[in-house]
Amino acid sequence: MILRTAATLLVSTLAMQLHAAPLSEQQIQFLGPIPTYNSIKPNNTAHQSKIIQTLLPRLQSSSDALSVFGNDIEWQSLADINALTLPGMQALKFNFSTTRFVQGKLKISGVKKAHVFLNGALLSGNESYDLYAATGDHQIIVVTEQVNNWNDVSIDYTPSSEHDQITLHNNKKIALSAKQLFDAPTISALSISPNGRFYITTERHYSDLNGNTPVTDTLLKQQDGTTIYRLDGVTASNTAWRNDSKQLAYVQDQQLKALNLSTMTTEVIAEKLDGASGFEYFDDTTLIFSWSNSPSDSNSLVKHYQGLEDRWSYERTNTQIYLLDINSGLINALTEGKLSHHLEDHDAQRNTILVSRTLQDYKAPPHMLTELLEIDLADGKQTQLGSYRTFNKARYAKDGLYIVAGPDFAGGIGKALPDGMLANNYDGQLFWLDKTGKNPKPLSKNFNPAIGEVKVLSNDDAVLLVTDKDTKQLYLFDKSKSHFKQIDTGLDVVDKFDITHSNKADLLVAGTQASVPQQLKRISVSNNKTRLLWDSQKLAYKNSDIAKLEEFNFTNKSGVEIEGRVYLPHDLDKTKRYPALVYYYGGTSPVSRAFTGRYPFNLWAANGYVVYVLQPTGATGFGQKFSAQHVNAWGENTAQDIIDGTKAFTQTYSFVDPKRIGNLGASYGGFMTMLLATKTDMFSASIAHAGISNITSYWGQGWWGYLYSGEASKNSFPWNNPTLYSQHSPVFHADKIKTPLLLIHGDADTNVPPGESHNMYTALKILGKDVELIEYKGANHQILARDRRFQWWDTMLAYFDMHLKDQPQWWEYIYKK
Repeated sequence: MILRTAATLLVSTLAMQLHAAPLSEQQIQFLGPIPTYNSIKPNNTAHQSKIIQTLLPRLQSSSDALSVFGNDIEWQSLADINALTLPGMQALKFNFSTTRFVQGKLKISGVKKAHVFLNGALLSGNESYDLYAATGDHQIIVVTEQVNNWNDVSIDYTPSSEHDQITLHNNKKIALSAKQLFDAPTISALSISPNGRFYITTERHYSDLNGNTPVTDTLLKQQDGTTIYRLDGVTASNTAWRNDSKQLAYVQDQQLKALNLSTMTTEVIAEKLDGASGFEYFDDTTLIFSWSNSPSDSNSLVKHYQGLEDRWSYERTNTQIYLLDINSGLINALTEGKLSHHLEDHDAQRNTILVSRTLQDYKAPPHMLTELLEIDLADGKQTQLGSYRTFNKARYAKDGLYIVAGPDFAGGIGKALPDGMLANNYDGQLFWLDKTGKNPKPLSKNFNPAIGEVKVLSNDDAVLLVTDKDTKQLYLFDKSKSHFKQIDTGLDVVDKFDITHSNKADLLVAGTQASVPQQLKRISVSNNKTRLLWDSQKLAYKNSDIAKLEEFNFTNKSGVEIEGRVYLPHDLDKTKRYPALVYYYGGTSPVSRAFTGRYPFNLWAANGYVVYVLQPTGATGFGQKFSAQHVNAWGENTAQDIIDGTKAFTQTYSFVDPKRIGNLGASYGGFMTMLLATKTDMFSASIAHAGISNITSYWGQGWWGYLYSGEASKNSFPWNNPTLYSQHSPVFHADKIKTPLLLIHGDADTNVPPGESHNMYTALKILGKDVELIEYKGANHQILARDRRFQWWDTMLAYFDMHLKDQPQWWEYIYKK
């Protein structure tokens, strides 16, 4: 029992008598009375709960005082309160920590009306409240009304068992939480004006009050950071700058508008352009954009497939390129036909545009063909520059074109592989074509990072966003010297960037480090001078205890160094033994060093796990030979790297218990989890999210199965290489699995259909193995919605707690209560 006068925490167990634990008088804080503007009290209004919910975030974040209607109210110890009754509302607050999932009863005596919140979530009850809390730090806030005598107020906590202990504290540093990682503000989109005098950011965050709906704020700012305009309902990435930076175009409330930056006035250019997107200034008086038309389904009984692409719901949507005259509002089509056209780039001086279109052609992997066209707008003449099996994007330069594609582009001129090795075309390369689209030249054959985005400067140099091992970095490509130079962003992962239009360009960059949350920076390309514009650590993580990170590499059996990193739990005691989690890539991309994401390594460490992330054979960003080993392997090399890496990890980190190691992966990583379970019993529990159990059914049924297999199983099919499709499929070896396995899938997954998990679930159930299957209703390949994300994160940790910590209570609470 928490008594203000005794300053003790009374804890009971099911099989033991109540016993007291010391509690400092400062461990429960009191705030009040909270004044109202007049004599009307919140409990006398119809909106009482909303009033309290609105106040709650300030109660959560304030530490010393709270300003209410001009009155500063200080938090103080509950022990200092000596009053019978106080007007209006009061608040109590205390923090507690747990070393495992706990459950118990919270009883509040002496308060006729209380609103009790755990980490911002309202608890139901009257005097007695069920309390459930996972490993970590937590906060209880009690908003009280109708207290007759504050000397009679007390709080009891009764644990459900001897394990369900809580420890109250006033620590300044607290462990990361799931809510913090998901809800914290981020820069979700950005844009910088061509002259660099202005920039736009879209800041996004989530809250309990708004649930799954993000709160966004798009601001137009001057170079010094001063906000000069708010763009409600607009995303920074969907704005377009005129080349002179004097006008900005955007869509708002179904209206296409132009903002004059000299007068800060707007005009409506057009309305209700349903299906229009990607507006850019072609010149000062015209906008170029894409316009899509989705035909109605005229037959509700059947669907006649017209090709493999018809499995995509959007395949029959036709997209063409249009030009809009700002002065008159007249719109003119620039492309037409049954094939959709995608704008790659445009050049007003040449009066031309670059477009690509995809042809139905299954003759060779990846079973599609892309045509690159240049269209002269003066006469509509189309010139085919080339047709390619691998193609990502094209950009104009003064004297030619930049192309990003796989090593097999233009007959394989980008390959840097030993004879007989097949290239992995997800490993993006940079190429050059002359103005006519001829004389292709590889520019990055000896450049290991995989190239993604490219922005061309006025001198034909280019800024590239690349996957560089487990980081995403910016590089400057010097066209005259054919030289790549890294731009020092100070970030491990560049999330997004934009650039001004000059030889001495400035970059606007948002990104993270593995142990540092998102920052927004402005960087000079010429001298690498950096200015910090925005820092989420100061906004949301200033009191957070973030896991320590160590690099851990090992040499595999082929003599190749396999890179990795290790996240360590807080307050690590190397004399103890800790459970560990092992994570690896999905698809062929390395596991990013981003601060957070769908798989939050820092959160897992905060929950008491040592986390080992490795980059096994086949990942892009480590050179073409490394990534090419992904082709026609389906785990053959990757599995051995994970097994050997985990052994080396446990030998190096002696405080890791080798009998309590879990592993997990998603998509191709989920396939790897299933495959590993057929090859080793070194893991004590495994999770496969959206994993592939049967390569054949994935190839034939996944929306992109045949395209992905065009690289991962290049030139191999069930009829000419049945061994690959069967013997590398985990379900064909389900009888070898001994490890408890959790299968997670979205029941609306189009990438890896949920049947892939059902295959394995059926097999293991018939075999009498330890298997669980959790489906997320309406979820596709990723779990995105806030409420589902929290439940999903809880599910994974609860499963590992059950098997690696011998703590089944959390899992039972979620699925067996």
